[in-house]
Amino acid sequence: MSGTEDAISARIAARYRRRSHRSYIRSKLRWDPLFAAVAPLLVDSPRALLDIGCGLGLLGQYLRERGFRAAYHGLDLDAQKIEEARRAASTAGLDLDFADGTADSLPAFSGNVALLDVLHYMPAEVQRRVLAEAAARVANGGMLVIRNVLRDRSWRFRLTVLQERLARLLGWMRSPLGDFPQREDIEAPLRAMGMAVRVKPLWGRTPFNSYLFVAQRGNGADDNGRAVSP
Repeated sequence: MSGTEDAISARIAARYRRRSHRSYIRSKLRWDPLFAAVAPLLVDSPRALLDIGCGLGLLGQYLRERGFRAAYHGLDLDAQKIEEARRAASTAGLDLDFADGTADSLPAFSGNVALLDVLHYMPAEVQRRVLAEAAARVANGGMLVIRNVLRDRSWRFRLTVLQERLARLLGWMRSPLGDFPQREDIEAPLRAMGMAVRVKPLWGRTPFNSYLFVAQRGNGADDNGRAVSP
């Protein structure tokens, strides 16, 4: 399937039965730069994708809209969101697999891995374990794509913390906030595992302190350990 961003967001939103979900999805797909940034990295890959913390399943549907044909496996601890993701995908006849589970108990897998806006809901020691487990599931030549808020002294970070607390208060996020990592907390352990890592801000038109990490294994890096553009 193809079309403009507005058409894609309208099609995806229409698959959900709750008005609050439809409104959230239209806003999310329109204003969050995440999907447009991640799609070029993954859409042409023949490798299966494990989407850790998939929520309502938006990434899988968006990638299908953009032509992604490989197997997709979404995982989230919120069973209600998983059920909504399954129902929406089924409504559109999309071959997407969803399961409820936690990020620190991942299934056997080999391919590309996405870990988007998940780490800061975990304590620091769990983050390190999840990063190691996620990286271990990246196939040779594959990539681990991470988007997360980073802790610093910026106004963006302070505003992001307020927004996260509000989402928790309103019941949208069921997981309590954990530790907000710094850049080296994510980058250093991945490099120690032999992965080449690229990092860039991913703010778009949002005020949030989000960054995109692309960690590549094997032939995704050059002889000096630097990431090669996918």
